[in-house]
Amino acid sequence: MLLFYWRKQYGVNLLAQPNTQIVGIRNLRTGTGILNVGVSYVGFAVAQDVARLNISGKLHTEGDVRIGKGCRLDIGPQATVHIGEGTYLNPYTRIVSLHGLRIGKYCAISWECQFLDEDFHAITYETPRPAKDPRITVGDHVWIGSRVSVFKGATIPTGCVVASGAVVTKAFTEENCLLAGNPAEVVRRNITWE
Repeated sequence: MLLFYWRKQYGVNLLAQPNTQIVGIRNLRTGTGILNVGVSYVGFAVAQDVARLNISGKLHTEGDVRIGKGCRLDIGPQATVHIGEGTYLNPYTRIVSLHGLRIGKYCAISWECQFLDEDFHAITYETPRPAKDPRITVGDHVWIGSRVSVFKGATIPTGCVVASGAVVTKAFTEENCLLAGNPAEVVRRNITWE
């Protein structure tokens, strides 16, 4: 497998497949670890799957971070996306951030997940809804199952597991819980995962 390493040219620790597309590489900071894009193999991904990073804002990674084949990150000019050490995003996960996203250390993000911190359309209500901070926060050591959608203002605390197909629309505060459903709710407490 042919790989490109961009340390000398752009000053980042980035290892990527040749078909990886990165726009705004100067807005990327990798810290001391290596950002691997499209490198790790998962059985259903194929070599032709293109990972695309469109970084108009800022993307910061710390430690070793993996972004799988077919992932797409679109980071708006005012947004900062931070991904912690030991975290990986499996294939076909999408991040669209116009405000901000923080994913903690040692998180496992399964395939086809979606993180979206913007509605893109205004909805007028008879009784106005209180404004909330649109940024998304994911604590340390969080496992997010396949096809989970995480929307603006959501917080997933440290040690939580989010069941496949869940839709997370609010800020949770209790750590080490299993979240499931649409909209997601706490269905189990005091869980652990490895």
